[in-house]
Amino acid sequence: MTNKKATKESRILTEMLEMADALHGHALISKQDMAKMQLICQSPPDYTSENVTAIRVNKAKVSQSVFASILNVSVSAVQKWESPSSGKHPSGAAAKLLQLIEKKGLEAIVA
Repeated sequence: MTNKKATKESRILTEMLEMADALHGHALISKQDMAKMQLICQSPPDYTSENVTAIRVNKAKVSQSVFASILNVSVSAVQKWESPSSGKHPSGAAAKLLQLIEKKGLEAIVA
């Protein structure tokens, strides 16, 4: 993603969150929906290999292959994310899904 595109997306998310906050202030959005909006608009953190492993083992409690399937990535990708020497980290949709699992548990994305 180019820096210009990232800045535009960040601005849009900030504006969406400001609008949701204003609607919440007028009791047009529930506290629960406001919390969901904040989670959606928040950029995912940069996940280290230790973070990814901890989320998979402690939160999701699944194997690498099951975790890969849930995140719709290859097993190799999960293995690289969990290997400190690979230098690979989840990004984009995978990082956002990791953020949801970390905060809400696996139930947040698996029906």
